[in-house]
Amino acid sequence: MSTKKRGAFIGVGALALVYVFGFSNLVATEYNATTADTQGKFIPLPTLDKADYNARMLALAHFKFATSTAATSTVKNTFIYDSAASAAAAAESLAAAASSTPVALPFATASTSVSVPGRPWPVPTAYPEVGAILPFNRIVAYYGNFYSKGMGVLGEYPEDQVLAMLASTTALWAAADPSTPVIPAIQYIAVVAQASAGKEGKYILRMPDDQIEHAIAMADKIHGIVFLDVQVGKSTVEYEIPQLEKYLKMPKVHLAIDPEFSMKFGDRPGTVIGTFDAADINYVAQYLATLVKENHLPPKVLMVHRFTQDMVTNYKNIRPLPEVQIVMDMDGFGSKAKKYGTYNRIIVPEPVQFTGIKLFYKNDNRPPADGILSPAEVFKLTPAPIYIQYQ
Repeated sequence: MSTKKRGAFIGVGALALVYVFGFSNLVATEYNATTADTQGKFIPLPTLDKADYNARMLALAHFKFATSTAATSTVKNTFIYDSAASAAAAAESLAAAASSTPVALPFATASTSVSVPGRPWPVPTAYPEVGAILPFNRIVAYYGNFYSKGMGVLGEYPEDQVLAMLASTTALWAAADPSTPVIPAIQYIAVVAQASAGKEGKYILRMPDDQIEHAIAMADKIHGIVFLDVQVGKSTVEYEIPQLEKYLKMPKVHLAIDPEFSMKFGDRPGTVIGTFDAADINYVAQYLATLVKENHLPPKVLMVHRFTQDMVTNYKNIRPLPEVQIVMDMDGFGSKAKKYGTYNRIIVPEPVQFTGIKLFYKNDNRPPADGILSPAEVFKLTPAPIYIQYQ
């Protein structure tokens, strides 16, 4: 490789060693900041740790460097670039240098996160703003509605029992992957699809403020976060999401939207599986991004439920933003084989940014299902889900 091409690399040597060899010992952190100890001293703004971010994205995708090629040592020390063009040139050069197995060289730019040529994961996207939760942490959420015992854990057990169960569950995931801290979450269905039209004819029931505030108070008790889950029925995201704005302005409150109950074609909720298009998801992401920028908030997480192909259309047009991290969550239930199959058939081939999986305490244990997936079994999925939800 010429001296000129070598000059295009960013972070060779020590930085690359962090990527390749230091991941398991990294301390989870969103940024590195310097504190001023004298008045008037320049204080650098906090910055995102891109090395940590990219290493974690490669780990979720189970990427491993080749060890049998002549170019291995070069690959391990040069995969952060200042432009896609220099990355492509380097990849071509290294592949030509390899006498046996072709080299797939991970690369990133100053503005775009790491990807591997020829592989769908990890997905190259804009880096998040400082304070991003993912992939520096794994989220473990308990889902439901306080008015219903049949919709999930939150309504099935008393508050103290729910919080004790969630603490135990988060500890389980933290032990299974010590390199990734776990953040507990309360995922509360704030807009519930209904079989009856209601006074607005939208086939939904919006939860009162005291119920949403109860969910937020529960999360406070465990130093967790909140997801407000929205089932729009015959309404729209454009109408429903702004009604939750006072909560979405809170740093700890994030959002989930459920295509299953988006009745675009006039059907009654529960009679057919609904759908969102990329345009719907992009609207929500842009709405959240505006809140983040106007209120100086850390990035929001937007979770999208999915278990069929038609629940999300035109996925290639979905645009994660620096202010909004998008999780596509596989929430089908059934046997372990069925859950693996749905994840690999629906989520994996249509990459957006991050992935999640829903685990059902009852439906995944009800015959012919054969039990809830363990953390070790979940980690076998590629990419490994960073968002775990229990119903």
